[in-house]
Amino acid sequence: MKRARKAVNIRSIVLTAAALLIATITARADDRATISRWYSALLVADRTELSDLLSDDVRIKLDDLGIVQSKQEFIASINEWKGAVAGTSIRHRIEKSEGNVTTVVACYDFPNNDMLMQETFAVADNRITASSQAAIAENCDGF
Repeated sequence: MKRARKAVNIRSIVLTAAALLIATITARADDRATISRWYSALLVADRTELSDLLSDDVRIKLDDLGIVQSKQEFIASINEWKGAVAGTSIRHRIEKSEGNVTTVVACYDFPNNDMLMQETFAVADNRITASSQAAIAENCDGF
């Protein structure tokens, strides 16, 4: 009887662990999709899509400029970005994901120069709740 109970307990633990693993993998896949949507919207300065991707209380930290923007401030700056991003391509790769925070390396290929950035995203319920961005190189060599 004790042996049967132990087997049931172990089975229960294994099933719970498997369910948690599947939930984690699914959440990471959702976070990756959210981040891909971010870069696609950023590339074309899509205010509506960017607004949908950001939580209402998001904080976007632009380390190189010493600026922290609210959602409203970020969306208001998109008109300026639209002019800067014309003819640009953005390539990105996910470096790591821990919990709900994903670190990305992104290459911004502007028409006259390029820049390598490290960007972090906190994502919850398919919305970006926090982001930070910092330049790590003045070119994308080796990206």
